[in-house]
Amino acid sequence: MRITSERKMLSGTSDRSIEDNEQKPIRVAIIDDESPIRRGLARLMRTSGIEAFVFSSPPEFLYDAVREQVDCAVTDLRMPALDGLAFQQELGRSLPHLSVVFITGHGNVPASVKAMKSGAVDFLEKPVDSDALLTAVVRAAERTRTLKVSYDQQSKIERLYKKLTPREQQIFALVVNGWLNKQAASDLGISEKTVKVHRARVMEKMSAGSVAELARMAERLGIRDAGAQDLSVSAPASSPGGLHS
Repeated sequence: MRITSERKMLSGTSDRSIEDNEQKPIRVAIIDDESPIRRGLARLMRTSGIEAFVFSSPPEFLYDAVREQVDCAVTDLRMPALDGLAFQQELGRSLPHLSVVFITGHGNVPASVKAMKSGAVDFLEKPVDSDALLTAVVRAAERTRTLKVSYDQQSKIERLYKKLTPREQQIFALVVNGWLNKQAASDLGISEKTVKVHRARVMEKMSAGSVAELARMAERLGIRDAGAQDLSVSAPASSPGGLHS
């Protein structure tokens, strides 16, 4: 989709600046099909030390590489190309960490409830109170940055886990479920020495410094919840808290 020439970055500082000197400036995508609204909101952001990128529609934003760089999306609820709620659903698939603040001149209770349940930070009616909007944007940016770190960590853990061999994935699950080396070896039909070798490789490949750290990764992967039964092995009646000889 062609990006219109109207999209441009606006930035600046003022006495009301809410930018943390130790952090990157907040970057906001403003999405509204009305040009005066876009300009007004961008000006408000600029005078508050926030960088703003303006778009006339959700598709225009979704097709722009800047979507990966913004900390918040301020969007109208009703737009011709794609309404705000549908846009929010799309973000849930493509940019799940990105927080949204809705503004609308046609708000209603069901729409606002649906938006908030889907993760919107705020739902403000036009004409928008400047302080309320800026407060919502800061809160949304903080939420986005926190979620992005969490999603990045999750993605890293999943990538590392996929690099494990099937046998190493078995050992991974047994380690975090408290199996002894000799119990794992007996059930899997391999030697204790082989179990120890696999365990060491699991720790190395997962960049885990301890079994406790590996267990935290397993919780994020859902392995501890699933348990060792998913590996077609039977857990012992009782086992200590760590896999060891």
